[in-house]
Amino acid sequence: MEKVVKRMENIVTTVESKSISLDLANKMIEAAVAKGKELGMPFSITIVDKPGNLRAFAAMDGALPLSIEVAQNKAFSAAVYNRATHEWYDRIKDDPPLLHGIVHTERLVIFGGGYPIKINGELIGGIGVSGGHYTHDMQVCEAALEVLKNLE
Repeated sequence: MEKVVKRMENIVTTVESKSISLDLANKMIEAAVAKGKELGMPFSITIVDKPGNLRAFAAMDGALPLSIEVAQNKAFSAAVYNRATHEWYDRIKDDPPLLHGIVHTERLVIFGGGYPIKINGELIGGIGVSGGHYTHDMQVCEAALEVLKNLE
């Protein structure tokens, strides 16, 4: 939720927007890495701010090179579209032109492993994880998002 900072003759001139801090991003990375170790799989984990810029990243030992880019794209998709990546497919699967067209949108991922990061309902960033089946990636994201429960 953006806050109007200044008005001039019924024109909004600036807005204030919150973004994830590096401290919080690093705590979430730690939780994600711990879950990856618990699952016994190497993951790449990306945290981005609201516009999709990289804030924190970790590639666990043994993570596949392709997982780096996929994790970054999942985090980007979740943040800029304010939607978990696994929600896309059900939304577009019955609309062939959209299904076959939107998948060509650069950096958009439509399978699990990317979630928006929100505090008190306000979008502050996104997390993306890659390295296992997308259901494993989702578990790692969810472990990282548990960090937020202690903040609200």
